[in-house]
Amino acid sequence: MQQNHALLRVEDLVLYFRTTQGAVQAVDGVTFDLGYREAVVIVGESGCGKTSLAKAILRLLPRNVDAYSGHVYLDGTDVMSLGDEEFRRQVRWVKMSLVPQAAMNSLNPVLKVGDQVAEPMMVHSAVKKDKALTQARTMFQRVGVPVDFLNRYAFELSGGMRQRVAIAMALTTVPDLVILDEPTSALDVLTQANIFNLLKRIKQDLEISFILITHDIATSSELADRVAVMYAGQIVEVSDAYRFFTEPLHPYSQKLMASVPRLRGDQEPEFITGQPPSLIDLPPGCRFAPRCPSRFEQCKEDPPMVEAHRHQVKCWLYA
Repeated sequence: MQQNHALLRVEDLVLYFRTTQGAVQAVDGVTFDLGYREAVVIVGESGCGKTSLAKAILRLLPRNVDAYSGHVYLDGTDVMSLGDEEFRRQVRWVKMSLVPQAAMNSLNPVLKVGDQVAEPMMVHSAVKKDKALTQARTMFQRVGVPVDFLNRYAFELSGGMRQRVAIAMALTTVPDLVILDEPTSALDVLTQANIFNLLKRIKQDLEISFILITHDIATSSELADRVAVMYAGQIVEVSDAYRFFTEPLHPYSQKLMASVPRLRGDQEPEFITGQPPSLIDLPPGCRFAPRCPSRFEQCKEDPPMVEAHRHQVKCWLYA
């Protein structure tokens, strides 16, 4: 059946945190969409708000929230209008799930991993334990974990196997969307490649959409259908993956791509001068302007998001 709208549409999403120094503007007016059976990769430096964006979409909020607003449309329904209990029962881990950073920290060390993978089905889908364990066994096979590992504990598994268990846990209820937050950050290069091959296979076989949050641009290209670049709490460029990797438009995107080591050619990786701004004390106008080699007078004002060369880009060079 052909849908005539995006699976996920995020509009003007805001998430600020309250601190003694002031409000941390972690997510500030973010807008993007995600299609069915599509993978959107969100890239940016550490501290730019990528993980906070995932928490805002899934409503996994700490106690010190200062502001939380906007719209999150899932399959055409604004889930921001749901109460907390409705959201927990109808959306979180039913239609959207999360593979968090650091799989070892997300797994309970005193419970067998098979029980942990079965738990989302028991809690969110009211499935009895024996049937949930059967589904867990199926998911272990799908993600490449030996079935006899069901009875092992997290500390008995390697880092790569723990990451596969965390992916199996996110998939066990077969949601429409899985958000992956730095799923390979603590793994060696070979294991990273295996995990991304696994994710590509799952995306095709289960027809699941992914949001991949990462600062590893080179590895993310394996999975990306589209790329969104985040800087200082805002999305500054959105493009399909091929156009982004061959011709990024925003000066920050260009600097990010120039920092990636190349296997071929003599070009040395570049670096971005300066430091990302504090999310408590943001500069006026364009937030990248203090570090931007192309800045000019207009950059003292906040640029709009415009369409340029089939990219969406938040920069006065194209407005």
